Amino acid sequence: MPNFNRRDALKMSAGFAAATAGGFSCIELAKAGPIQVPVIDKLSVRVLVDNTTDIFFKPQEISGVKTEPGRSANSLRPLHSEFGLALLLEPQRGDQKSAFLLDYGWTPEAINGNMELLKMDPSKIDALIVSHGHFDHWGGLMGFLDKHRKSMPADLTLYAGGEDNFCQRYVRAGQGGDLSDFGMLDRRDLAKRDVKVMLCESPVVIGGQAFTTGKIKRNSIEKVLPNSLVEFKLKDGAGCNWSHYLPAEMEGKIVPDEHIHEHATCFNLKGKGLIVISSCGHVGIVNTVRQAMEVSGIEKVHAIVGGFHLGPARPDYLTQVVAEMDKLNPDVVLPMHCSGLNFTQEAERQMPGKVLTTTTGTRITFGI
Repeated sequence: MPNFNRRDALKMSAGFAAATAGGFSCIELAKAGPIQVPVIDKLSVRVLVDNTTDIFFKPQEISGVKTEPGRSANSLRPLHSEFGLALLLEPQRGDQKSAFLLDYGWTPEAINGNMELLKMDPSKIDALIVSHGHFDHWGGLMGFLDKHRKSMPADLTLYAGGEDNFCQRYVRAGQGGDLSDFGMLDRRDLAKRDVKVMLCESPVVIGGQAFTTGKIKRNSIEKVLPNSLVEFKLKDGAGCNWSHYLPAEMEGKIVPDEHIHEHATCFNLKGKGLIVISSCGHVGIVNTVRQAMEVSGIEKVHAIVGGFHLGPARPDYLTQVVAEMDKLNPDVVLPMHCSGLNFTQEAERQMPGKVLTTTTGTRITFGI
């Protein structure tokens, strides 16, 4: 097991005991401490699932970052889009190539079907990453594993931001605003499919090419915009161990979701700087990029990619956030999923010539 200090060990002991009692023992906590951030030569990102499909998508290029359309291999079967996100990340350093799958969309039909239509080979995937506990980011995971687990590495690991990923979540539905089930990532389901879990509350290097931010500090003007609700409860190995990070009075309560353990996946591209991939950015996209800069020691930001959860933002708040993003001076910004058309328009206004759009199937190439 990784090394932790005494306080961390005490905090985690109850969680490990509960998880083991529930039949799940293949869980590790990333050790605290500085990481050695690897340098890569190239990165390809394939958008396997996103909100929209555009058959008229044209290639684009900004600051050496290219986007190309992804077409279905079957003219009678289009790529499927849904409110969710799934990205295939393929970094390369020298002759060494890796493949990581980040998030899984809402349904297995979307990710499995699109991988087939785009002729992506699941057997080449070296590791799995989940950004946070929302169903539109992990809903397709179990169905994906059921179809492809046998062809994947025997020691397959899922890198998750922390215990918070396994909490039961709810949304308000209907005119009455009644609570509706929004899913719970169950560690027992992962164990049944021989997938180990690494809890990355601290930054961790994945496959010698990517790194995660660890728990993101909240020190900008940003705030968590309204989204789901979360229940801090652990029963028979299902749910999350609230005692790991919250006072005892939080047990069993349903409260607004603060995404305590959302994390981002990042790369250090040779000669260019950081590529920060935020799947949803509930904790703030500026906070997220700053965290990547801090843990890597790298000031230059090459690209900010993914979901920024600014679709529901008020105009004045959106203007402020984009201004703060502009101060980070990225070469290119690629909004997806929950970023919102309002964000794209405001970013194009404040950061002209820096915004690239994508769609389901798009291939993004860094380090041409």
